[in-house]
Amino acid sequence: MDKNYKVAIIGCGGRGDKHALGFDADNRCKVTALVDIKREAAEKINKKYNFKANIYQDYREMLVREKVDIVAICLWTDLHLPVFMDCAQAGIKAALVEKPMAITWENSKKYRQIVEKTGCQLTFGHQRRFAEGNQLARKWIKQGKFGEITRMDMFSPHHILDCGTHTIDQALSFNQEKDVKWVLGAIDTRKIISIYDVKAETGAAGTMVFENDVNANIQLGLPDQEMWGGVRVEGTRGFIEVFWDGNYGKGKVYDDPQWEAPEVNTDDEIQMKKMISNAVDSLNNGKEPELSYKKALRAAEIIFAFYESVYRHKLIKLPLTEGIKNPFYTMLEQGQISYDEMDKMP
Repeated sequence: MDKNYKVAIIGCGGRGDKHALGFDADNRCKVTALVDIKREAAEKINKKYNFKANIYQDYREMLVREKVDIVAICLWTDLHLPVFMDCAQAGIKAALVEKPMAITWENSKKYRQIVEKTGCQLTFGHQRRFAEGNQLARKWIKQGKFGEITRMDMFSPHHILDCGTHTIDQALSFNQEKDVKWVLGAIDTRKIISIYDVKAETGAAGTMVFENDVNANIQLGLPDQEMWGGVRVEGTRGFIEVFWDGNYGKGKVYDDPQWEAPEVNTDDEIQMKKMISNAVDSLNNGKEPELSYKKALRAAEIIFAFYESVYRHKLIKLPLTEGIKNPFYTMLEQGQISYDEMDKMP
């Protein structure tokens, strides 16, 4: 029999609202606490979903006063790790954390240590794995519909750490979770952006090769990209273009000219509901969740290898060596990056 769980949402902005929708749809979950430094944000969600939850402006106070089982951490990037650490040490059973993991590779690796010490189930918000189109594409690829996969072209909006993590995670899922052997990257810093207080490039391009010798090129935020965000998978018998949301672009099966990719549901709300449901299922059955931190960590390693390649001006082999933090920030601090303007988002 499934267990029921008390839930706290920490951070009640846009992503917190999406998590609230998912928890509200799962009858095994009851949101009993909402946390935001802006009390009105928590009150808005409380009223919208009729949670009747207790409201806090300090998550530490919530952890002391509430006996919750699950937390959703929907905060700015640099707060993810310290808040998760406090929650895990307080005995929380599961945490759903927004992507990206952390600003540095050093901090990204710390999640593993915390999970191994506390046993807290940890997932990250790559909810697009649950898009109907992405799930169908994985099934077709595994069945060999497009033959043996030889190449992938990857596309994303600007900022490889914040946006590119979705595309890299999508590619990993299409290529049967194979590791990457090496990365070579370049960035466009004519303009610097700051997303959730994380400084980054506005454009990037690079190449990586997977352990099964699948070659992949990536473009982010560049003029004239062929796709705004997603992955083109090319095989010996055909190809398919899959956008972030699971919608399809061009596709072809060479020995079946009449084949066409079907229309699929791209509703983000459905993806969020499935993400919550899978995390709760995993708490009940003990299986690794689809959005396990282990998968997010592999995507993060590729991202920081990309930055290290830019910093070192050379190809970087994986796994990464010790001592790497955030090479982009290192380049900023050392004056290696010049830019004309800074754009803060949001």
